[in-house]
Amino acid sequence: MTLNVRSERPSKPRPPRETGLRHLLAAGTYTLAGARRLARETAARHEMAIIALGIASLLATGASARDIGGFCILSAVLLAMEAMNTAIEVLTDHVSPEWSEPAKQAKDLGSLACGLLIAVVVAYWGIVMFF
Repeated sequence: MTLNVRSERPSKPRPPRETGLRHLLAAGTYTLAGARRLARETAARHEMAIIALGIASLLATGASARDIGGFCILSAVLLAMEAMNTAIEVLTDHVSPEWSEPAKQAKDLGSLACGLLIAVVVAYWGIVMFF
């Protein structure tokens, strides 16, 4: 099966690869660009707000540093999964601008991954808060 990718803009030449310290600095700028892009996603903003409330509630009830740390780690994994889901959606929309069943399935599977991880974070929070 041949993939037909259409671009409406002329492609830009690829910048030269950075090495050494310049590579580390460039990687940092890519990470910040990804964080800015993720912050434009409604789901990610909702997740960040709920994470903040979760941390606040754990602090208010005197949860241990280990429990709060575990919640923060799971929350970071959730945001990483949300970033991957957003990447899947961006690429899917680029490759398949019209509706298609494979595109729908790709997006649904990304959504499932985020939904399962949300359930894990909420379950962890609930266990720490109530047991």
